[in-house]
Amino acid sequence: MPPPFTAEDRARITEQLLEAGHSSFTTQGLRKTSLDDLVAPAGIAKTSFYAFFDCKEALYLELMLRQAPQLHNKLAVVLGEAENARGALGGFLRAAVRMLEENPLYHRLITHPEEMRAVVRRMGPDELARARQVMPLTEFLEAAKAKGQLIEADADELIGVLQAVLLLPMHRQDIGEQRYPAVLDRLIDIVATGLTKQ
Repeated sequence: MPPPFTAEDRARITEQLLEAGHSSFTTQGLRKTSLDDLVAPAGIAKTSFYAFFDCKEALYLELMLRQAPQLHNKLAVVLGEAENARGALGGFLRAAVRMLEENPLYHRLITHPEEMRAVVRRMGPDELARARQVMPLTEFLEAAKAKGQLIEADADELIGVLQAVLLLPMHRQDIGEQRYPAVLDRLIDIVATGLTKQ
């Protein structure tokens, strides 16, 4: 029986698996990435993969969660710079869509919704809590509501409306490449106006 991994080995191998995952997931996708693709750069056996991650989806999720603080900071700046709640919501949605389209890992998920569903299905309570902590939107909505800047609506409903806008990039081809930018811009304006008070 081989000796267990040392703490240094675990840290090094985890980073190597994350690097291999990022490379493979963004180019081949979740389904086409094999365990061999992931473990070969780390020099470990396929069975050893499970000493680090429960499954490929868990590795993908960890990659997303590790990038989340950087995304949080960018979005928090957008929310903080706006003059009012309407501008903040519009700015947040535009920045979030831009990040979804420009970040290779997130872009892969919005262009392949079946992969997004596979990753989300693997989210346990701990991962959900981590994901919620890095999103500045909930705090912003609570503050704007306390100031009377938002319409009266359940917080979960408000977040659902904003999430619906963030799903629009998945339908870019359905909408049409030429129309998409104008449709997205108009939808963001409508949502930001509809959720805020004058």
